[in-house]
Amino acid sequence: MPIRSTLRVRYAETDQMGVVYYANYFVWCEIGRVEFFRQLGYDYKQMEIEDDCHLPVVEATCRYRAPARYDDEVAIETSVTAMRSGVIKFGYRILRLHADGEQLLAEAETAHVSVDKNMQKRKLPEKHVLAIEALMVKA
Repeated sequence: MPIRSTLRVRYAETDQMGVVYYANYFVWCEIGRVEFFRQLGYDYKQMEIEDDCHLPVVEATCRYRAPARYDDEVAIETSVTAMRSGVIKFGYRILRLHADGEQLLAEAETAHVSVDKNMQKRKLPEKHVLAIEALMVKA
């Protein structure tokens, strides 16, 4: 089941043509991931401090479908698309919200490796795995 976050496009996120600069979509993906964990009852900082678990991005892709523009209301739908003991992949759908419904702007995916503070691979903490699996079952 995807977790939905919303935001309004800020002027600083656009280029000279008034279109959201392509790299900002990955910033929005990060917003989606942070909110995903928050909805599970955790936050990134808690994972890093209490569990010595960091999730650096090792791969990121994005397929752009339509441009987002200044002041658009945007939704980020975030879900886990794959999970192994030390790897997790998130999928994202970025949508423009308007009175007539929604328009797909982009689809993205990020892959993360679970590491400790010394950047050594480690398993995802069991409590996070169980919470994510429970959410995936609801989908």
